[in-house]
Amino acid sequence: MTMTTVSFVYSKLLRHKVGTEVPPGTFAVEPDLAERWEQPDDTTYIFHLRKGVRWHNRPPVNGRELVADDVKFTYNRFLTVKGNPERYLLDSVDRVEAVDRYTVKFVLKEPYVWLPHKLASALCMWIVAPEVVEKYGDLKKPETAIGTGPFTLERYERNVKASFRRNPLYFRSGQPSVDGVEWLIVEDESTGLATYRTGQIDAGPFTWWAVRQPDLGALKKSHPHLIYQDFLGNMVYALSLRNDQPPFSDVRVRRAISRALDRQSIIESVWIRGEPSGAVPRGLREWSLPVDRLGEGAKYYRYDPQEARRLLTEAGYPNGFKTQLTVTPGYGTDLIDAVQLVLGYLKEVGIQAELKLQEYGAYQATTIQGKFEGMTMGPFAVAWDPDDALYGPYVPDQPRNRGHVNDAKLTAMIKEQRRLKDLEARKKLVFEIQRYMAEQQHYVCVATPMYTGSWQPYVKNHSQNPTFDYGSRVAALWLER
Repeated sequence: MTMTTVSFVYSKLLRHKVGTEVPPGTFAVEPDLAERWEQPDDTTYIFHLRKGVRWHNRPPVNGRELVADDVKFTYNRFLTVKGNPERYLLDSVDRVEAVDRYTVKFVLKEPYVWLPHKLASALCMWIVAPEVVEKYGDLKKPETAIGTGPFTLERYERNVKASFRRNPLYFRSGQPSVDGVEWLIVEDESTGLATYRTGQIDAGPFTWWAVRQPDLGALKKSHPHLIYQDFLGNMVYALSLRNDQPPFSDVRVRRAISRALDRQSIIESVWIRGEPSGAVPRGLREWSLPVDRLGEGAKYYRYDPQEARRLLTEAGYPNGFKTQLTVTPGYGTDLIDAVQLVLGYLKEVGIQAELKLQEYGAYQATTIQGKFEGMTMGPFAVAWDPDDALYGPYVPDQPRNRGHVNDAKLTAMIKEQRRLKDLEARKKLVFEIQRYMAEQQHYVCVATPMYTGSWQPYVKNHSQNPTFDYGSRVAALWLER
């Protein structure tokens, strides 16, 4: 809720391209606040800012011009503020310098080819004003939402809605076309669908402006005039295991769990459509290997409960074992349905998993950070490039490494792909990493769901681009009644 809401207010140095020409699930990087950028050597990136970009006309910035010192401040804060869970995204950055009023230089400790992609992330790369931080201390209050983005925040009702108005100072000519946005929080799935059916909202009520697959057939029949667009998700639903604790520290146990699952049946029963997936989400088509191309590790994705029991016996658990499986209802009913099926498949091979339901806020504060016992299941490794799916979840001492993975060979390969400038060599190594992961099963990846984005026919210049930057997408579209 945080990232999607603030996307209307803030801008980034770079962004993911938006508009109808964007194929669903592709994440091409283009300038945003930066007009252009260059890389004079392997450890230097130079960004040339647009001139005349104005902050929102509100105190304490009062519409002043954005300059390089603002960018420097933002990233120095990002690198030093305590408790930043996304700090690892810029681990390779040594320092950020304001060369002159409109030029910013990033100096790296080592080559980091994914830096432009990370700076385009709508997860946390918004440029903020030093005066706002100085006045308020942090950016948690609604009145601190002052940026250079396409909209200004007019009203914020926690867990209800946020109201935005068109920013007349926005630096992209002719944008936004809409005068304002009502950004609604509708957590109940049936209520969201009913709201869309009756035309009260302009786009699908589910994740990524989509319609849940179980609801899709009936909606297409009753509302054939709506626009529909399929795309594979850029995350994986997976079982996270405590790799640092028995029995999950034994690769044979992890492999047994993987072989116990009938992934295709889970997909068809819950998500209706989708693909079994390894560690890199299938939505990243250019970088993700389908499971039948995962080499020796491909066999661990094939449903075989007899082989799962054999592996458990070989690991010293002929009668299986008891464990815990933590999950939050905050990700929706589809996940809970999938978990119930997983519990059944595990029970068939002797693994008695006790279900622990956890409130979403508590889940985010503990489980997703690796503070759990046994196993957890949920969306995993949301990614806009393959490094997103690799570095945080698998490298030791990273906050996204919820499975406590510590594999020296894997860590070395992941760090090496960050340095490889040659695209084909990098892709080859990313494929090799996926094949190795399939053998080790540090996380038992289940599936990448298929989503169907949907919007009203009067919504123009929109294509599904599943990032948190809804603000840029809304700014680029128009309504043609």
